[in-house]
Amino acid sequence: MPNTHHSRRLFLSRAARLAVAGAVLPLAKPALASLPNARSLDFDHTHTGERVSVVFAVGHHYVPDALLTLNRFLRDHYSGEIGSIDPQLFDLLFKTRQELGTDQVFQVISGYRCAATNSHLRNSRGGGVARQSLHMHGKAIDIRIPGIPLSDLRDAAKSLSAGGVGFYPRDKFVHVDTGKVRYWQAPAPGPPLRPAGDR
Repeated sequence: MPNTHHSRRLFLSRAARLAVAGAVLPLAKPALASLPNARSLDFDHTHTGERVSVVFAVGHHYVPDALLTLNRFLRDHYSGEIGSIDPQLFDLLFKTRQELGTDQVFQVISGYRCAATNSHLRNSRGGGVARQSLHMHGKAIDIRIPGIPLSDLRDAAKSLSAGGVGFYPRDKFVHVDTGKVRYWQAPAPGPPLRPAGDR
């Protein structure tokens, strides 16, 4: 009798490999998306111009190849260094989008950030970047959604009480992370300051 668990894992691995290859994405994504309890996300990176659409989890299991693709997609766009993104961050984004009742793409402003980049940004942006930013640990992302007011995105993320949520109306993004539950807002005029946050 065939090992159904092994067969399912093999299918997930092969389908995920197809789903993250841009050329076959329209054909491959439905294969995973049709599985029960499949969870997908769509991203558009504002700095690299790259786009990705992946099924990152099915039920209680994350899709390993999809996570690797998202790690690369959310790499430090300054240095090119690839970090390891906390899969729970993807769950948080998925639930946030559900709260908003949309399947629109997330525009990414910042994902993973290496220590050198974080230090450079901290020294060049008037204190608006935290010394121990959760971006350096793959636990934070700065995002917006086309057509969705920033305040609605912020409120949806806050309603989940699942991590930090920072509101940056001047820079037009919302920061979400899988750290401690806390909320902050950067002042609209002037450089953003984060005494309680973790940009």
